[in-house]
Amino acid sequence: MASTNSWTLEIESPVAAQRLFRAGVMDWHTLAPKLAPHIVASAHPVEGEGSIGSVRQFNFTSAIPFSFMKERLDSVDADKCESKSTLIEGGGIGTAIETATSHIKVETTASGGSVVKVESTYKLLPGVEVKDEITKAKDSVTNIFKGAEAYLVANPDAYN
Repeated sequence: MASTNSWTLEIESPVAAQRLFRAGVMDWHTLAPKLAPHIVASAHPVEGEGSIGSVRQFNFTSAIPFSFMKERLDSVDADKCESKSTLIEGGGIGTAIETATSHIKVETTASGGSVVKVESTYKLLPGVEVKDEITKAKDSVTNIFKGAEAYLVANPDAYN
C-alpha cells in the first residue's frame, strides 16, 4: 500500500514577505522563464487568472527529468502570503507519484525580511522509492525563491 510522505523547508530572505510571495508564487509563471531560462523553457496560465481553481503549466528544459508540470491553485490568501496547490499533470504524476500538494506561506521576520515555509505532501505509486528526489525538490524550491529574491533586490520597484 502506498504511503503518504511529506517534507518541509524554510528559506530566509531579506525581501519583504508580500513582494516575495507575489513574485515567487503568484507571478512565478511570468518570472521563471526570464530568471531561470536554463530550467524553465516557458510557462503560462492554462485556465483562470490566478484565483482558486486556476491552472498553470511550466515547460522545462532537459535540465529537469520531466518535460512539464501543471499545477492547480487550491487556495490563496494574498494578505497572509499563503497558497496551496496540487500537481495535476506531468512532474512525475502517473509515473512515480499518485498525488502531490504543496503549501507555501511567506511570513514577515523581525528584520523586515521574510521566511518562506514550504510543506510538500505526496503519495508515491506502489513500488516507487524516493532516493534523491526530495533533495532535488528542496533545491529547486530554494532556487525559485532565491531567484525571485535576487530579482527583487536588483529591482526595488518591482512587485511593491
